[in-house]
Amino acid sequence: MSAPDRHEERILILAPRGRDAEVMCAVLAQDGAACAVISDFSMLTAAVGEGAGMAILAEEALHGADLVPLYAWLAEQEPWSDFPFVLLLGKALGPAAAAARARLEELGNIILLERPFNAQTLRSAASSALRARRRQYHARDLLADGARTAARLEQSQQALLLLNETLESRIEERTRALAQANDRLMNEVIERERVQQAMVQFQKMEAVGRLTGGIAHDFNNLLNVVQGSMDLILLLSKDEVARQRAEIARRACQRGGKLTSQLLAFARNQNLDLRPAEVDALFDGVRELVATSLGSRIGLRFEVAPDCARVFADANQMEMALLNLAINARDAMDGSGHLLFQAGNARPPEGLLPAGDYVRIAVTDDGPGMPPELVAKVFEPFFTTKAVGKGTGLGLSQVYGMAQQSGGAARILSQPAVGTTVEIWLRAWDGSSEQEVAPLPVAAPDAGPGVHILVVEDDNFVRESMVLSLEAFGHAVSQAASGEAALRELQHGRPDLIITDYLMPGITGAELMLRAREVFPGIPMIIATGYADMHAIDEVLGDDILLRKPFQLAELARSVERALGRVNPSAPHH
Repeated sequence: MSAPDRHEERILILAPRGRDAEVMCAVLAQDGAACAVISDFSMLTAAVGEGAGMAILAEEALHGADLVPLYAWLAEQEPWSDFPFVLLLGKALGPAAAAARARLEELGNIILLERPFNAQTLRSAASSALRARRRQYHARDLLADGARTAARLEQSQQALLLLNETLESRIEERTRALAQANDRLMNEVIERERVQQAMVQFQKMEAVGRLTGGIAHDFNNLLNVVQGSMDLILLLSKDEVARQRAEIARRACQRGGKLTSQLLAFARNQNLDLRPAEVDALFDGVRELVATSLGSRIGLRFEVAPDCARVFADANQMEMALLNLAINARDAMDGSGHLLFQAGNARPPEGLLPAGDYVRIAVTDDGPGMPPELVAKVFEPFFTTKAVGKGTGLGLSQVYGMAQQSGGAARILSQPAVGTTVEIWLRAWDGSSEQEVAPLPVAAPDAGPGVHILVVEDDNFVRESMVLSLEAFGHAVSQAASGEAALRELQHGRPDLIITDYLMPGITGAELMLRAREVFPGIPMIIATGYADMHAIDEVLGDDILLRKPFQLAELARSVERALGRVNPSAPHH
């Protein structure tokens, strides 16, 4: 609580005669009082309004004075205020004095001193009046504190009312936020588990892929030896029975090569060999295998529209995709139902593909179908609805990737209790692009005069088979069992052509190509491989030739002709 300032405790003195006012100021100053001498009532009213502790009035100042402004201020003062006056009275003489004294009662809080009086009486009266004024100031402060406390209390009550009004909604909002946070946490836990499972599955598939790729590479080398030998028998033998047996073995090698190509799809991404293909031929390629995989309890039909155009596709990858879809449908139907393969020209739905001509290949089953939330996820890698150990979740993602890589698209239409249709949309062949490669005859090509060819292959059987085949065509052949041995062989002279394996101990065939060109810029080369890192090969292959194992003898001869066709005619043969 603040103490009143000195201005609020000053003593106003209105005594118009002689030196009365100055004398009283000197007396009161002995007690430390601050005095202000006032000349008339108008100044007194103004001074009281500015703040004062009391006023001392001489009776003679009242004669003829206008007291209305002072009365008005006294009437409007605060409830805590009762301004004190000390009136100095003389002897009452006549009616005028009596009337003036009667007006004094209207001033309210007054102390009357009759003159003459001594200095101690004046000091005592002033001290009493000031004490009373200080108690008024104290009451003022108490009232102000009470008002502030009441205001704060009212604000607190209003805040409490507002809090009570909003408490329920805030509790509900907080509960909802906690529920959402819990849902997010559970989703994160589920997602983390799913990612961990996917990572384990990915690592497993990566290991299986590396193992499969290695097996396929070695198997391709063996097939290449067998197929090369069968081609040589067909080329050189006059025994018809031997030729028939060789043809059977050669066809078996071709089927084995198709199998290894499918195995390599699990090992790594390979560039698709997109060629115009008949849908009838694609269906025929999987008909027997699909029928065997489905069993006798599932009815199987193949329908191809009479006007169905050819499609751009990698036949091996497309057949594997169709087989995957058939196996998925069999599992969805629980081994019993109907499966329909259809193909025909169609216009894709809006937004699925750019404008153009397409062929729609659809595989439809009458299984239980799927709800929309599952349909939206089935193309995701590792997503599967099968029990643990019953599926990898890669089949449909491979179908989707193959369709995308082929310039088409894939989508799924399914409804619960109705069945599922998987659509593969492929570009239709208009006859103006790449021509379909006809089967190669097994016959000695007209390659002109023999040339010098360096064969680089780490497998002895494969290398020997290739050397015998090339020598059968009249070429001079030198050989190396590794990339390092090939570089040493190049120091003896420039061959007309280098045929190298890709995957070899030490440096790969791609690295050999780069280092051979440093020695002999522009030298033609062929990479013959059954297992390739296509990205690494594409970086160095350029216009050179890729020959996939197992290859036919005629494919080898044609690749040699193509490679030698780019040699500068003025370059000397060694």
